[in-house]
Amino acid sequence: MDSAATATTGLTFRDATEGDVDALVALIESAYRGDASRAGWTTEADILEGQRTDPEGVLQVIESSDSRLLTVERDGAIVACCQLEHRGDNAYFGMFAVNPTLQGEGLGKTVIAEAERWAREVWGVKEMQMTVISVRDDLIAWYERRGYRRTGRMSPFPYGDERFGIPQRDDLRFELLVKPLV
Repeated sequence: MDSAATATTGLTFRDATEGDVDALVALIESAYRGDASRAGWTTEADILEGQRTDPEGVLQVIESSDSRLLTVERDGAIVACCQLEHRGDNAYFGMFAVNPTLQGEGLGKTVIAEAERWAREVWGVKEMQMTVISVRDDLIAWYERRGYRRTGRMSPFPYGDERFGIPQRDDLRFELLVKPLV
């Protein structure tokens, strides 16, 4: 069996609960920050230090009536997650994390495809939107291979708000990426 089949076999998709908060924060932090994140390719350790999220932020997504935090388990362990937020005709995709030791095996593709399917079928949205730090060329290219397109529409990075990390460079901003779901 190849690694892609292994990584995407036996997955359970469910909504996160309050009891998942600590595990989800640990997963998200491990995918983006610190030395542990370097095991995968989604690390932001070279551009941001500090936290990526916190228990309050994760709990806010779980409790919001317009959002869901899709949690992915295999063998009883949380291996991936993503946020979906209903915004009229669109859905926002964020807080996407895959265990760094499982990255590159097809799990991320499976998770984003399930998120898109769910948003289209349950909410009836026409488009998925996300923001990505504009200097993350490898990550943007990955999303482009999944059908997302760059819009060139930028929003500022929240410099000075350590809830989003401590920037290691002064040129960070977010670019809006979109994908039609119809």
